[in-house]
Amino acid sequence: MNTKLNEQITHEFAAAQIYLSMACGFDDMGLKGLAGLFHKQVEEERAHAMKILGYIQDCGGKVHLQALPEPPAEWPSVVDAIEAALAHEKKVTGQINALVALADQEKDYATRSFLNWYVDEQVEEEDSMSTLLQGAKLAGKNLLQLESYVYHIAAK
Repeated sequence: MNTKLNEQITHEFAAAQIYLSMACGFDDMGLKGLAGLFHKQVEEERAHAMKILGYIQDCGGKVHLQALPEPPAEWPSVVDAIEAALAHEKKVTGQINALVALADQEKDYATRSFLNWYVDEQVEEEDSMSTLLQGAKLAGKNLLQLESYVYHIAAK
């Protein structure tokens, strides 16, 4: 379990890098709302990684930080970037589910309980990216309309 949790730390930090790359791309396009939204995602992913790191240490495990893959530098369109973000969240959901299955298999009830937060969080993450993607598709080429939509959902 310790090895798999360390792998998940890497996945979470890698997600932060991907979202940071997206945020920079959106900022370069003048899409400050989208950039801000993805900067917030960066911090969430880093917090997810740090939460796992703390759990490993609290349980007397060993943290082993791994190299991060280089994120893509750009996407063909805003919709493509958001589709990639949603696909990535679905991938993370699969990774969390695999950790839950392993915890169940190993009868590691403490880790199973710890992972419940991540299971719930992934439902929220997928929903928010799915909602954003719907908004991006509805806005089409009108990126200023998408920006307005982003500011609207951020205010909720």
